[in-house]
Amino acid sequence: MKNYVIGGKKALTLLVLAASLVGVSAHATEQAHQRREARDTRQDTRQDARHVKRSCVVNDNKSNSDCRQDKRSSKQDGRQQARDIKY
Repeated sequence: MKNYVIGGKKALTLLVLAASLVGVSAHATEQAHQRREARDTRQDTRQDARHVKRSCVVNDNKSNSDCRQDKRSSKQDGRQQARDIKY
């Protein structure tokens, strides 16, 4: 049986390749975490906006279109918060 030895350049290349893959994997994991957090923020904002609109219509005696604007602005604020988390 022959013993094969990897040359110095090949070993160094493999080491650099393995290290770069670990770095890419860690970065992808962090991005996935940020996406999940941003998605959760948007979902919570949508739910809150629904409650705000419903309470606006019932309690404030405003028209549906006036309350719709309040809902839109609160959803837009939530989307901006999600962008701030992701980027």
